[in-house]
Amino acid sequence: MRVLAVTHGPSVGPEIFSDVIAEDGHELVEWEIATRGAPPAGFDAVLVFGGDQNVGEEVEHPWLHEEYEALRTWAGDGTPLLAVCLGAQTLAHALGAPVQRVGSQLAGFYATELTDEGVADPVLGVLPRRFESFNANHYWFEVPAAATELATGPVPQAFRAGERAWAVQFHPEIRRDQVLEWFREEPELPRPIEEIAAELDEKLPAWQDHGRALCRAFLETAG
Repeated sequence: MRVLAVTHGPSVGPEIFSDVIAEDGHELVEWEIATRGAPPAGFDAVLVFGGDQNVGEEVEHPWLHEEYEALRTWAGDGTPLLAVCLGAQTLAHALGAPVQRVGSQLAGFYATELTDEGVADPVLGVLPRRFESFNANHYWFEVPAAATELATGPVPQAFRAGERAWAVQFHPEIRRDQVLEWFREEPELPRPIEEIAAELDEKLPAWQDHGRALCRAFLETAG
């Protein structure tokens, strides 16, 4: 398969997902939408990752309109789609759901639980019923009216729109150094970065196993 990864900056790419895609013999094409414009068509599956931009900042980031349109197209035509963090928020917005600011930034691992629909889902269902997921977000989405909520936590954590479009607020793709780079430049951390680094050292290996399983389940479903 040819897999498109839409990114929003240099430190928010596919990370461990790129390893899984290569191991499984697929082709990955990265597309930074802020500098390259509307993403191309003709891919077998699409991933959309995070960023420090937000829904509602279209004046500063006019390419968000192109992202909303692309997401509506992929969700509408059944292109397999997995959207992460900002990508999940832009997908929710594109499908008509509100996206709003979290009261206090999420930064670290949080208790998360699959819904009954999530347990039965071919992608999210590879995760345990209850787990700790890694979040790094100032904003959260409401689940679109026609979508199915798949996981809950401090904010809605995942939904499926139709049969082939998935959104997760948490970050299943991360590496340690990548995350610490994000937070070194973050003025509103809810706790010291040293605490977050220690938590990553303890919990990231198991979380990356979950991330690889999630990515592989998405690819298998897309194929």
